[in-house]
Amino acid sequence: MGTAMIAILGTGKMGEALLSGLLRAGRPPSAVVAAVRREERAAELRDRYGIGVTDATSAAKLADTLVLAVKPQDMGRLLDEIAPVVAPDTLVISVAAGITTAFIARRLRPGGTGDPGDLGNPVVRVMSNTPVLVDEAMSVISAGSGAGEEHLRRAEELLRPVGKVLRIPESQQDAATALSGSGPAYVYYLVESMVDAGILLGMARGAALEMVTQAVYGAATMLRDSGEHPVILREAVTSPGGTTISAIRELERHGVRAAFLAAIEAARDRGRELGAD
Repeated sequence: MGTAMIAILGTGKMGEALLSGLLRAGRPPSAVVAAVRREERAAELRDRYGIGVTDATSAAKLADTLVLAVKPQDMGRLLDEIAPVVAPDTLVISVAAGITTAFIARRLRPGGTGDPGDLGNPVVRVMSNTPVLVDEAMSVISAGSGAGEEHLRRAEELLRPVGKVLRIPESQQDAATALSGSGPAYVYYLVESMVDAGILLGMARGAALEMVTQAVYGAATMLRDSGEHPVILREAVTSPGGTTISAIRELERHGVRAAFLAAIEAARDRGRELGAD
């Protein structure tokens, strides 16, 4: 087959971000194919990236690696559509929230061979997040029963151009969805609240937003680059009897820490519900 072909089925924000990341990382456009339903979207992708664009079945026939980037509610229909043409050794990488590797393997090979050793297609499950659009994603990956070290490495190579990659057991994927997949929204919510506080104190919205954005960016950079525990970094800002400890006392009095615990647990529970639908 020559150069390994990657097919991306579903080219919303996540699918297109992975597509552009692959090309920036040096993969030739001739080794990437996308599947879309609307012809105007197909023309747009051809013009922008110079890749082949076709229907899902044709793309699945061509590929050594399939990236399933459709919405969770569309996954069953897509798998039924491509199952007849997917070779048994094709690596399947799913970025759909809540969809298990076992579900994908069953739908791709509903009959199987009857052999207990037949684990179906190698499937790797991924949860990424919206900073994929600026190459700062957090992607957590898990191997299904048919996937091994080589398949995890191939998934990592695909995801590294758009951010950081971490391996976790699949049993932790719903928790990762709540913590990392939804994580940017919690940060935006915090920024929004801090900007509102700045306005309350008489500051212009633009100035408040610039200060808070830089504070968040600087703090995240220190956290990543210093290797220090967040408690150590927070204590470095918290002087005895000072302004920061007064603010921290109010956050604790209002149960902000407990609220985050409850919120992330609720997101985990909702992720489980979506996967069971």
